[in-house]
This record gives sequence, structure tokens and C-alpha cells, in this order.
Amino acid sequence: MPGKLTTLLARRRFLPLFVTQALAAWNDNFFKNALLLLATFKAAAGARDAATLVALAGGLFILPFFLFSATAGRLADRFDKSRLIVATKLFEIVIVTLAFLGFASHDLAVLFAALFLMGVHSTFFSPLKYGILPEHLRHDELLAGNALVDAGTFLGILLGTLAAGLVLPLAGGAIAAGAVAIAAAVAGLVASLFIPPAPAAAPGLRLGFNIFAATAEMLRYAAARRDLFLAILGISWFYLVGATFVAEFPAYVRQTLGADEHVVTLFTAVFAIGVGIGSLLANRLLKGEISARHVPFAALGLSVFIIDFSVASPAPGAHAAPLLTLAAWLTRAANWRLLADLLGMAVCGGIFIVPLYALLQERSEKAHRARVIAANNAINALFMVVSATATVLLIAAGVSIAGVFLLVGIANLAVAVAAAVPRPWCSITASAIWSPTRSTGLRLVIGSWTPWRSRGRATGACAPAAPGRDRCWCRRATGRRPARHRCARPRSRAGG
Repeated sequence: MPGKLTTLLARRRFLPLFVTQALAAWNDNFFKNALLLLATFKAAAGARDAATLVALAGGLFILPFFLFSATAGRLADRFDKSRLIVATKLFEIVIVTLAFLGFASHDLAVLFAALFLMGVHSTFFSPLKYGILPEHLRHDELLAGNALVDAGTFLGILLGTLAAGLVLPLAGGAIAAGAVAIAAAVAGLVASLFIPPAPAAAPGLRLGFNIFAATAEMLRYAAARRDLFLAILGISWFYLVGATFVAEFPAYVRQTLGADEHVVTLFTAVFAIGVGIGSLLANRLLKGEISARHVPFAALGLSVFIIDFSVASPAPGAHAAPLLTLAAWLTRAANWRLLADLLGMAVCGGIFIVPLYALLQERSEKAHRARVIAANNAINALFMVVSATATVLLIAAGVSIAGVFLLVGIANLAVAVAAAVPRPWCSITASAIWSPTRSTGLRLVIGSWTPWRSRGRATGACAPAAPGRDRCWCRRATGRRPARHRCARPRSRAGG
């Protein structure tokens, strides 16, 4: 399987896209973190409410996903995706040029406007990068492609965040940050020029400019496909969990661990590296097969590590002033348990999310694929807003940050259990569930995730279908692509 990953990285149909999206993730996070550092430590020095600027930055970046996801999805389905990627890269150069002017003048209004436009860029780029993968990769390469894209994204997030902290404190750091952002955008444009063409999936699609009607239509289509909607909810739940942790790292490290900002950087690095490792591990575990059979187990592992992380956290205020340096903090053996838990939850997160993205792409109809991914982006954004709102309310009610993490772990455990509750959509005997000689392998059939298996023989025999319910969510593979088969078992209302 590592050979397949390296083979993909050597192919023109994948490498230019990989480089383009990794640079986009790098530039997004470099610019956003450079802006926040400038706002909180320089332009807003002495301001009592720097947290408001952080919240404003997060809100401005995520707002375009609510406003323009439907339009982005329709454009991606309507036109050649490779050409649209080049167009988004040109737009990115315009944005970072505006940001350069803002950095040079220390004008926060210009910088926040550029941040909003960077969010618009990400809104339009996401359906393109995920929608184009199934058009350039074979079915047995799709999982590996998603694993590499996710690993590259989180690596870009990590390096971009670290680079902002290194560049901005330099003499003339603000101007240097603007110049670096322009250089990264130009490099992304150059890489995008080598992406092979991807003809329009729905050339006759009417665009329309009523964003509310288009958004409602996009969400209705995604919700009508139960398999797609479950994948979207799973991905969005991961973003809720991840956003809760990443957003609270600074406050948690300072208030609970009594450590300085270098420990925050370490936490961010461990989390990003862990998700990247988990993404690649998901591909290795499944051997290129598009299946979500490991997703409930990954969710369970995620809960175990989150709960242990919360239990191992010291009580707020238990530390002594001054704040611990990174070296001093690492000398305490108990803190290595926290790092191990953080790495474990991140790895489980990578195993959790990669198969869901591959399923979303593989199960979507080609003419609607980009709009389905755009619907996923909008719902991801909604879940992250819910995460931020719930965290603020819980902390205001007196819950500690470690307590918030514990509640997230318990809620995630409920999600894992719900995913693992078997539903008798098809009559499968207990021996068939655990038999290592069947195509299903030695594994537990996991309720709502079982129908997402897209290779191998059907998992069981079905009884006669009821009138009007002649199809189930089981799949029988025919060649490389799965196709629905007549189901003998009537679908229950709960089962879709």
C-alpha cells in the first residue's frame, strides 16, 4: 500500500492537485495566524478584548461556507474543474496582494476583509479538489488519494501555523508575511496549471443566483440520500470535535496546564501529525477498499482517548506561576500521558474521516458530486459554529475546559455506540457475521455503516420485498463499480 501512495505522488493526474491543495492549506493558515498575531500583539496591543478579534476572524473565515457553498457546488458541476481551480488560484493572488497592503499599513480592516475573501476562496476550492479526485483516480486509488489529500492538508495547516509564528516577530515581519503569502499563492497557481482537464459533469446545469434557494435545494438532495447524509454527518461530527479541541488549546494550556505558547504549538503539531498518520493508516487498513467498517471502532477509540485526556488533566489553577516553558513542561512524566492521548485521538480521527470522504465521492452521482461536497462543507461549518457556541455557554456556566473535553468525549461515545447498533436490514446469521471465510472477513457487521461496503459479495440473503419497498441499501459489486441489487428484505422506516 505505501507503494500505491508513492505511485500516486509520481502521477501527473494527482501530484499537481496534491501540491495545489497543500499550498492552499498552508497559505490559509499562515495568513490567518499572521493576522491574529498582528492583531493581538501589535496593532491591538493593550486592548482588553483580544479574544473578540480571534472570534471575529473565525467568524469571517467560516461565513462564506454558509453563503456561497451552493454556488460553489453548482459552478464545480457546471464547468471544467481544472480550469476553475486555476481561476481560484488567480483569485487567491488578488486576495493576498490585498493582504500585503494591509500588513504593510497595519490596517486591520483591510486584513479582515482579505480574511473574508480567503474564506470565499476556500469555499469555492473545496468542492473542486474533492470533486475532481474521482475523475482522475481509479476506483481502487480513491481511498489512497483521499488519505494523501487529508495528510497534506493537515501538514499544510501545521507548517503554515508554525511559519506565521516564525515570520511575524522578525524585523519588518508584517511586510515579510505579506510577501510570503503572495509567493505561496503564485506557487499554487503554477502547480494548478499542470492539473489535467476534468470535463463538466453537468454542462446543462442552470446556475441561478438565489443563494438561499440553491442552498435549500443542495441540502435537500444530500438529505434524501441516506448513505450520503450519514457520511456528511460523520465528517461534520469530526469537525465539531476537532474544532472544540483546537480552539481551546491556548486557554487550556495556559489556565489548566500553566504552560506557555510553545506548548500550544506542540499540541497543534501533535494533533496535525496524528490526523495525517491516521489518514495514511486508514488507507493501509482498508487496502484501498472503500468501506466504513472501521469508522465505529475509530469513533470508539476517539472517545477513549478524549476521556482519558480529560481525566488526566490537572485541576485549573493547580500550577504555580510563572508559566512553564516547553522544556520544563516536558520534564513532568504526567504530561506525556496527555501527549499520548492527544496523538491517539488524532490518529483515530484520521481513520474516522478518510473513508467517509471517499464514500461521499464514490456514492455521489457524477452530475451532483460537487454539490454534495458543497453541502458537506456547509454542514461542517454549521457543526463548528455549534461547537463554538456550546463551548462558550458551557464555560460561562462554570464548566472547566477539561470538563468540556470530557462532555465531548461522552457525546462522541454515544455517537460510536449509535453507529454500532445492528439493524436487521438483511437476514444475516450470527455465524455469517463472524465467519473469517466469507468475503466480509472477520469483523462485526456494524449497523448503519454496513451498507456502505462497496466491494465484495452481498453480506446476506434477503427475504421477499414488500410492495413499494423493492430496494435496500445493500450493495452487490459488479466489476469495479457497485450497483444496487433487488433486496428481499423490506426496508424499515428507521432504516431508510
